[in-house]
Amino acid sequence: MIKILIADDQELMRQSLQIMLSSNPNFAVTGTVSNGLEVLESIQVNKPDVILMDVRMPEMDGVVCTQKVKEFSEDIKVIILTTFDDDEYVFNAIKFGASGYLLKGISLKDLSTAITKVYNGISIMNDEITGKVFRMFSRMAKTNQTIQVGEKLSGRLKDSEWQIIDCVGRGLSNKEIAAILHLSEGTVRNSLSVILSKLGLKNRTQLGIWAVQTDTAARRYGTDE
Repeated sequence: MIKILIADDQELMRQSLQIMLSSNPNFAVTGTVSNGLEVLESIQVNKPDVILMDVRMPEMDGVVCTQKVKEFSEDIKVIILTTFDDDEYVFNAIKFGASGYLLKGISLKDLSTAITKVYNGISIMNDEITGKVFRMFSRMAKTNQTIQVGEKLSGRLKDSEWQIIDCVGRGLSNKEIAAILHLSEGTVRNSLSVILSKLGLKNRTQLGIWAVQTDTAARRYGTDE
């Protein structure tokens, strides 16, 4: 049973999500709240597995709340509910450890799949905004909103791992990476887990941001070829 907390300042959205998710026997909605402060109160009592987090909320927005949730417990997964004009919110929430982002209005089937994936440790993003998000990463990589990885940590990476990081930075899926590098999808998944551990990053999306910011393609192809 996956325990879910819904955080959104719009009552209709909270009610709709609760009704949708409650119809799934594998889910249990532990509560619905309207701002980040209420999220922090709720997680101490109900200890949800996954939070569906709106970014634009009063009192405390979803970005700050995501940071505080992850400080409270790394085990709680956060999925950001976003709209097309929430670029900076999304970037910062991912930087603080959110496991993915979905457009509001997603189907019940896709939402259920996303929650299950995140619960099992897989980062997700809505297909409709994948390209937009990676363009945003490229733009923000030129600012001071960086994800820091020490040279000592990145120096532990193998050439094959740099190849995978480069692919992640270009927004490729595990299936696409496997085809390009002639690996199985299982090998790609396992390699990504090792890479995240080596770099001290929380999820695939943080890795993608870091890859764009550090220009991994130039690093790899400039030294190996």
